Amino acid sequence: MVKLNTIYTRTGDDGTTGLVGGSRRAKHDLRIEACGTVDEANSMIGIARCHMRSKSAFDASLKRVQHDLFDLGADLATPPARDKKIGKNAPLRIVVSQVTRLEKEIDALNAKLSPLNSFVLPGGTDLAAALHLARAITRRAERVTCALAEKESVNPIAIQYLNRLSDFLFVLARVANSNGKKDVLWQPGVNR
Repeated sequence: MVKLNTIYTRTGDDGTTGLVGGSRRAKHDLRIEACGTVDEANSMIGIARCHMRSKSAFDASLKRVQHDLFDLGADLATPPARDKKIGKNAPLRIVVSQVTRLEKEIDALNAKLSPLNSFVLPGGTDLAAALHLARAITRRAERVTCALAEKESVNPIAIQYLNRLSDFLFVLARVANSNGKKDVLWQPGVNR
């Protein structure tokens, strides 16, 4: 359980932040950048949830995703050396079942949508636009995490999760656009 009694600690005033286990990194370090971008994606999903007119199954799905993204932040904030611990002391890691759940939800939602013959511009409804922005931020989180993985050990399932999450958010944006009826399709070269 996380316990936050004090919000400011002054420990980051020197331009560093702490990882799980106590090591410190510069705030511009790729691991910290990955954590921060995951947090940004989570925040945008929170904004998208505020655009929902009623509490629907999609809201429940997005709430689960928000919890997953906190798991992912903990995963990224825990250096791989901590993986030697087991049981209650084992680090929190994203697992395959979280990716599989997203895949099942994508498949169920996408089965109800007509196929696309063009790319979709972000927009349509307020909810769809917010989901598209969450998708774009998730893609950035994926890129930063992949860059980190080139330099340090990263849970590969974390990268899979981010990749699948961006797909899920895209499909959900189409659902939010009246099952694709309000999608704004790209018209290549229309302004030439």
